[in-house]
Amino acid sequence: MDDKHFPEEALKLLQKELSIYVNPLSQAAATIVDQGISNYPIMVFSQAPVEMGIPLIPTEETGGKWVVRASTLEEFSTKGIVTKEKVGDFISNLKERDDQLCVFVLNELGATFVFIPRK
Repeated sequence: MDDKHFPEEALKLLQKELSIYVNPLSQAAATIVDQGISNYPIMVFSQAPVEMGIPLIPTEETGGKWVVRASTLEEFSTKGIVTKEKVGDFISNLKERDDQLCVFVLNELGATFVFIPRK
């Protein structure tokens, strides 16, 4: 987690909060890769409804706090969240963090990519 816009304490709390969802996120990421959908799955956690990816975890399972969806780097590129010029850098970063899940978080602090360890 290296976003300069989020205070370090907030990032650590966020990473801890998201870690309880590692198993379903890992299964979704593996399914995305295994089914040939994408080699670059991105999980989306948002505190408001978003139009990206597919629903993954029902809101009631997150206590109503998070909308959880599964997406891909390709969708993020198509929507301009990751610019076409940055896709190569993003792929390199994902490969370096192969033992972690890539999570895009949208909350009251803004938007950032967070990496959480797979268990």
